[in-house]
Amino acid sequence: MAKAYTLAEVSQHNSAKDCWLVISGKVYDVTKFLDDHPGGDEVLISSTGTDATDDFEDVGHSSSARAMLDEYYVGDIDSATIPTKTKYTPPKQPQYNQDKTSEFVVKLLQFLVPLIILGVSFGIRFYTKQSAV
Repeated sequence: MAKAYTLAEVSQHNSAKDCWLVISGKVYDVTKFLDDHPGGDEVLISSTGTDATDDFEDVGHSSSARAMLDEYYVGDIDSATIPTKTKYTPPKQPQYNQDKTSEFVVKLLQFLVPLIILGVSFGIRFYTKQSAV
């Protein structure tokens, strides 16, 4: 039976001389593979101390890369020690008023009515001035 490690125990192995990863609930000692990793050793070292499953899956490793994991297997992770992922909840947004037509009409009238009054008053002034002459 494989040994179960806590995340705290695995997190202690976080250097180029001693590098352990957690992938899919299993613990791997990838220290010997650091120099051979195509993405460089920094990628592996940066994933220590956390569940690196998503990082591993996002890259899209080949079936041969997955098969290589067996060679580095040292035990299982105690899943109770891995923090649960919190689901992102967007902040509350103010309700958007779909019917802005009435607001638009009011603002338009507030602009146009004074202009119309001004135009009519100039027209009357112009007309009465010519009639008087």
